[in-house]
Amino acid sequence: MVSPCIKLCAVDAATGRCVGCGRSLAEIGSWLNLSPGERRAIMAELPARLAAMAVPADETAERRR
Repeated sequence: MVSPCIKLCAVDAATGRCVGCGRSLAEIGSWLNLSPGERRAIMAELPARLAAMAVPADETAERRR
């Protein structure tokens, strides 16, 4: 079974999604019980979810100052 987990598990407070894979806690918890179609649908959404959570480089630099 394919999983999007990259072993970087931390929940983003703003979205409630894992910063490593982009799934919600409910999706992570039910992953093994989801149908292949449900997993594919979630996998298709993950790139956009992760991109939406990404911090722009200029904001990252500002935080270091």
